Amino acid sequence: MTHAPTPTRAWPETRPIAPVPRPRRNSGGIGRLFYRLALCATTLLTLLGVALLWLLATSPAVGSAPARVQAILAAHRGTSDGGVVPGKVGEALLATEDSRFYSDPALDPQGTVRAFWGVLTHNGNDGGATIELQLAKMLYVPGTNPESELEQVGVAFRLDQRYPKHTILAMYLDAAYFGDGAYGIVAAAHHYFGAAPDDLSWSQASLLAGLVQAPSNYDPHGHLHLARQRQAHVLARLVATGVLSAAQETSVWQEPLHPVVSFYG
Repeated sequence: MTHAPTPTRAWPETRPIAPVPRPRRNSGGIGRLFYRLALCATTLLTLLGVALLWLLATSPAVGSAPARVQAILAAHRGTSDGGVVPGKVGEALLATEDSRFYSDPALDPQGTVRAFWGVLTHNGNDGGATIELQLAKMLYVPGTNPESELEQVGVAFRLDQRYPKHTILAMYLDAAYFGDGAYGIVAAAHHYFGAAPDDLSWSQASLLAGLVQAPSNYDPHGHLHLARQRQAHVLARLVATGVLSAAQETSVWQEPLHPVVSFYG
């Protein structure tokens, strides 16, 4: 007896399983972005370097700086402090005007960035005016237009290359105007307090250091409330830079000023 063959079981047709697509990483786009940023930064630094070299080549020499300081003092019957930087006044001035004076070059990088951002946002932040820049404006280029400010940068770098920092600060204090006809720290200390610059108290020194930003506006004989507001800012900066403690700040603020002529009229 012949048996019929067992039918072969038909298996369903199998198809290859397509791989699940993985999300692509946009590494190429990010890489291109970083490349462009690096290229822009390199180009900007190159342009800044070329501009600085040009400014140094075209700006005036600064060998006459001490003589120019003496000419300012002579014109206003002032007296030099002989290259001395009074301790308290020097500390208060740098804390307020240029706290990185001894470590930075003639331009303060952080201040320059703040100044650039202030221009973009119109917030009035005019940071970046180092002691060298201010001295360049006092002695060589008094203008405030863009061309003058560029020339001030060149002069500031020349000052920084030519003179020690201590000498630059001493020249600044000798040439600065402190309001009410007082040019130089010697005249200011005697005019307002009848004292030598080295003998000023912290209260007196912080008041004087605040005047140089706007001497006529902060003149304590006519605008004592503004002068005191500015002094409070100077004291806050002294605390921020670690020169004074918060307790010392409070004590100095409460100290009497002992002016030669009463600020209260």
